[in-house]
Amino acid sequence: MARVFAYCRVSTSDQSTKNQALEIKAAGFKVESRRLVEENISGSVAATERPGFMKLVDRMEKGDVLVVTKLDRLGRNAMDVRATVELLAGHGVRVHCLALGGVDLTSAAGKMTMQVIAAVAEFEKDLLVERTKSGIARARSAGKQFGRPPSLDQAERKAVLRRLRAGVAVAEVAREFNTSRQTILRVRDAGGVT
Repeated sequence: MARVFAYCRVSTSDQSTKNQALEIKAAGFKVESRRLVEENISGSVAATERPGFMKLVDRMEKGDVLVVTKLDRLGRNAMDVRATVELLAGHGVRVHCLALGGVDLTSAAGKMTMQVIAAVAEFEKDLLVERTKSGIARARSAGKQFGRPPSLDQAERKAVLRRLRAGVAVAEVAREFNTSRQTILRVRDAGGVT
């Protein structure tokens, strides 16, 4: 017989998980108190980084059922919810979400729901990528430099090129400027020295 677990989470210490536990009981799920995991942790923390949730995952076995009141109890966004449900399904755990009519997210109807969630997750990811690219382009147009600062300034690069044109070996120039051979080679290649 499948064991039933419940995961109740609130974000702040002045909130209580009591209403979630009552909602699960009212939906007809009988959850023993030792199988009810209550956690006070921000929803911005991924489910796999929540100590209470991970202890719960460790205790559950194939065929067990996990009940949550809402999807946001399982993850911080659609991508995290999807990953969490896939993690649980991989362990053979069925996931019931009361806000979705008690649908088992690992059933056929639940899988369809997860496909919609996956589409939303993909959309969120694409929006994030677009915003990131836009932000980088805006920063570049404003003159922002990205990456590690160069180890040699413009005057030092000119001096490196003069030393190389004078026939000094790359390794010796690197020692003189207290930098790597790779840096000297990059300066050489950019400066057109052969």
